[in-house]
Amino acid sequence: MREYGRIKGLRMKQLGAASALTLLALMAGGCASIKDHRGYLIDPALTGSVQPGIDNRTSVERALGQPTFKSEFGKQIWYYVSIDTRQRPFKRPEAKAQNVLMVSFDQKGNVASVERRGMEKVVALNPDSHKTPTLGRTRSFFEDLFGNIGSVGAVPGGQGPGGGPAGSGPNGS
Repeated sequence: MREYGRIKGLRMKQLGAASALTLLALMAGGCASIKDHRGYLIDPALTGSVQPGIDNRTSVERALGQPTFKSEFGKQIWYYVSIDTRQRPFKRPEAKAQNVLMVSFDQKGNVASVERRGMEKVVALNPDSHKTPTLGRTRSFFEDLFGNIGSVGAVPGGQGPGGGPAGSGPNGS
């Protein structure tokens, strides 16, 4: 009987260790970083086939598809943008690689130039604070909370928002 208790205790320890190891493996899996690709999937063979002076808008659209966005003003440029990001646990996504293919067209719709850009033109903006400065005097929390009482009220003449005694709604409200 004593032997059975010892074997049972040993099995419980093994089961506890296996459970702890499984739980640790599951928790460690949640700490993996997430990699993501957004935008156009750039194929070097297709993008290399676009030639200035040879291709036009139609042939570029057939080869590369619709651009990510087009310029609205000035020179007609099509942008094919892709970005690879990585997000660590409890952090915001970070850009790791960015590729921009810019295809510019002349007045006749023929390809004038093809340019490629990467991360060298990316600018990281870090806002300084969580508050937007306002002009004028500073107000306290209670002044902000109760400041509009009395300034927003009844319309002079006792007429409601509908313009007359009966509102413009279907039931006169």
